[in-house]
Amino acid sequence: MKLTTVAALVTLGLAAAASDAAAQSSPMRPGRWEVTIQMDMPGMPVQMPPIKDARCITQQQLDSPARGLPSGAKNPNDCKVSNYMASGSTVTWSLACSVPPASTGTGELRFDGDTYNGTMKMTMEQMPMTMKLSGKRVGDCTQ
Repeated sequence: MKLTTVAALVTLGLAAAASDAAAQSSPMRPGRWEVTIQMDMPGMPVQMPPIKDARCITQQQLDSPARGLPSGAKNPNDCKVSNYMASGSTVTWSLACSVPPASTGTGELRFDGDTYNGTMKMTMEQMPMTMKLSGKRVGDCTQ
């Protein structure tokens, strides 16, 4: 499996999870959020560089979690978030992506003001990976 495919799937899956996490009683607030993902994949000959992605999270997404999730018809990454739980400044969830390569995982984010840190553990084609996640609100949305 190409590392670029893994990186794209993880980035899109994380964006879906972060949007859903933000949508349900999360301390996240609307704005432009920059996310950094550092993947650890046992057995890989080289360490992937961190992946950075920026995303505008709107109040509409915060009010309705389904609007922040990609759909199979519009996005090849058909990921569904379940088992969402918010407790104080911590959110946890499960994630399942059905479009090949199928993957499943769990995640946890701990918010501190306009920043968060956390981890996401996923298994894709029987290949486990752990991602260290960090995010920060970098301003208002410009669109």
